[in-house]
Amino acid sequence: MTTPAWLLEPELGLCPCGCIGKRRKGSFVAKTLAGATGVLRQAIFSEDIAKSPGLLQRLDPRVKLVTMVGLLIVVGLVHSLPILAGAYVATVALAVASGLSLSFFIKRVWLFIPIFTGIVVLPATLSIVTPGHVLLPLWTWHGHTHGVTEQGLHGAGIIIARVATSISLVVLLTLTTPWARLLAALRGLGVPKIFVLIIGMAYRYLFLLLDSVDDMYTARRARTLVADTGRAATASGRKFVAAGAGTLFGKAHQLSEEVHQAMTARGYAGDARTLAGFRLRGADIAFTLFAAALAAAILVADHKVGR
Repeated sequence: MTTPAWLLEPELGLCPCGCIGKRRKGSFVAKTLAGATGVLRQAIFSEDIAKSPGLLQRLDPRVKLVTMVGLLIVVGLVHSLPILAGAYVATVALAVASGLSLSFFIKRVWLFIPIFTGIVVLPATLSIVTPGHVLLPLWTWHGHTHGVTEQGLHGAGIIIARVATSISLVVLLTLTTPWARLLAALRGLGVPKIFVLIIGMAYRYLFLLLDSVDDMYTARRARTLVADTGRAATASGRKFVAAGAGTLFGKAHQLSEEVHQAMTARGYAGDARTLAGFRLRGADIAFTLFAAALAAAILVADHKVGR
């Protein structure tokens, strides 16, 4: 026996065509919690990817951390758009070699920061900000034509390509490295204990607190006989958010005290530890040499193009 399809629908008793009943928009509280649940699913999915076989997954986390930071610095020094485009293609090739879905990787990079970066640099394409040859005339002012300039488009393209390549490198590092091993690699490279401790605790218990908020909202809905509509629903949602924030703050404070006592009782001294130790192998040395050669080639090519 399988579960009926109608039982899996989020709104019961509604015809798919919408001819029966009345559809209501979800509240902002429900949408926010749904987004938080999506973040939790993505984090769990990322952990599965980091444990799968692939090129970058086999490398020592310290090697990946150092090489990625070095490549980030190199990308920040490049001023040639074709070179940046080639570097981005190289990051995509690394993602494919690591067993990442190409569509998933591209969407994760381009759906957020690079698009917003493009919106930010959009004014720089106009002649009033970046003078030059006008490719797309938009208006005339005192006999002078203004619009989108070639120089402005080139500068905006460099910024977008640089951000996209940098974000791709960071995403590659986080997707191919389990969070615990990444923190241990940071500690192994000399990052202060308190910094690693704060990041690790924030990451781990963020999901626990999100789950607590979801439980609170589910309990509230289970005790609601008649749903509010219109302004009443908005006011009720605001009251729940305010009360939930206070309750969550109290829970977080109590949880932090209990976790600290439990960790201290078990001999925790601030170092991030993993079951498997770090050990450099031939593949790690080969990838380090490859990354160094790639960085040198990018800098040399950018210098020649700049001439």
